[in-house]
Amino acid sequence: MTYPASRCVLVRHGETEWSLDGRHTGRTDLPLLSEGQAQARSLRPALAAFTFAAVLTSPLLRARETAALAGLDHGLVVDPDLAEWDYGAYEGITTTQIREGRPGWDLFTDGVPEGESADDVAERVDRVIARVRAVPGDVACVAHSHVLRVLAARWIGLDPSVGRSLVLDPAAFCELGWDRGHPVVHSWNRH
Repeated sequence: MTYPASRCVLVRHGETEWSLDGRHTGRTDLPLLSEGQAQARSLRPALAAFTFAAVLTSPLLRARETAALAGLDHGLVVDPDLAEWDYGAYEGITTTQIREGRPGWDLFTDGVPEGESADDVAERVDRVIARVRAVPGDVACVAHSHVLRVLAARWIGLDPSVGRSLVLDPAAFCELGWDRGHPVVHSWNRH
């Protein structure tokens, strides 16, 4: 089996009202704050160093807006598999609030009621990875913290729960690629 020499650049959207407050923002379609817009624009010079053969984005506004402001809106393809983790009953609340009623709760281990488990998210990002690896050239994926953290773990063949250890700031980007035929993380959480 041969692997492409292409890279996958992950881009997290800029700051929103809920990400600023630490609230789980899955399917709620919030716009970027003015600070988030500035963060997205600040990505433009670093991302201009890449020549992307494809740009995939979550269907949610905050990701699409980040892609446009970062200069990634040419040939943009909306990919529903890049939508953020479905937080179900925990949408819009913080981890601290969840743990008040469910001590020790962990998103990556426990999932959420009426939402997705880590394995559900892994199934979606595995499809994204297959599409990315089929492109002859570099690909950008503009999306959200938790889904991109699971994507990175799955890119290197690890369990989706490893995403728990990969913190990703708003408007940060990461580079996934290859080393001697093995999928690797080249850089993480860059600004």
